[in-house]
Amino acid sequence: MRKKIADNVLEIIGRTPMVRLNRITKDVKGTVVATLETFNPGN
Repeated sequence: MRKKIADNVLEIIGRTPMVRLNRITKDVKGTVVATLETFNPGN
C-alpha cells in the first residue's frame, strides 16, 4: 500500500485511518475495525 502525501491539512480531515482488528476478533463472524483518531488533524 502506498501512502499519499497530502498537499495540505484540509485534504486529510475526515479521512481518519481505520485498522482491522484481526487478532482480537479471530473467532468472531464479521469484521471489527477501529479508527486511529490520533492521526486526525482536526482532533
